[in-house]
Amino acid sequence: MTTTRPDLATLLAQLAQALAEQQHQPAAPEQPARPLPERVLLTPEEAAERLGVGRTTVYALIKAGELDSVQIGRLRRIPVIAVQEYATRLIAQARHVA
Repeated sequence: MTTTRPDLATLLAQLAQALAEQQHQPAAPEQPARPLPERVLLTPEEAAERLGVGRTTVYALIKAGELDSVQIGRLRRIPVIAVQEYATRLIAQARHVA
């Protein structure tokens, strides 16, 4: 009783063809990333960037009570609204002086 078995060369050729066809198929579209909600709390570095000052200045403003912040464990965070309120106060003071 003889059974027909494809030889190794034929199997390798079929595998190579299957791999080549797979490479030519367009990749499945990636799922769009879910947009992140707008942040409520900023790091001191992020607050400094928004205000256009250095990180040390942000810490000095916090210490002086000029800029509100919260502590979460060992982390210091500044509410976005606190940055906006501080900038608004600065603008109002500049207008009052001028």
